[in-house]
Amino acid sequence: MPIRTIVKEGDPCLAKKCRTVTEFNSRLHTLLDDMHETLADARGAGLAAPQVGVLRALALVMLEDGSYLEIINPEIVEASGTQDGAEGCLSVPGIFGMVERPMKVKVEAQDRHGKPFTYEAEGFTARAFCHEIDHLSGRLFTELVSEYLEPEDFEEE
Repeated sequence: MPIRTIVKEGDPCLAKKCRTVTEFNSRLHTLLDDMHETLADARGAGLAAPQVGVLRALALVMLEDGSYLEIINPEIVEASGTQDGAEGCLSVPGIFGMVERPMKVKVEAQDRHGKPFTYEAEGFTARAFCHEIDHLSGRLFTELVSEYLEPEDFEEE
């Protein structure tokens, strides 16, 4: 499982809408496995396929217990409350900013075998879901920043 290169802001891949995943096969499984390795190496809270140059609707999101959930063709079907918090991105290194997100989200997605599931998250995990799902629509967190932070001021939650 090779570590893939994380593309940086300015790469056209990050500004495009991803295509729906329709084939749940070994190529998809290899991509997901590579993304797990890449994310572990980068020590991030999530990673979306366009961040490794693949325009498919899938991502990995860190859960409360530190494990990563694979979400394929995800959609936020419910959101409530608000939270304002600091965000960064592996594709925008060294830049941090305050972003308003929902406090709670309900996400419908598929697993690596195509089986549908629903996941409810709140707090930091809800933020991570929103951030990664935004990537699948070609949107970076920098488009939502209300205030930029100095890197030394950024504290991970």
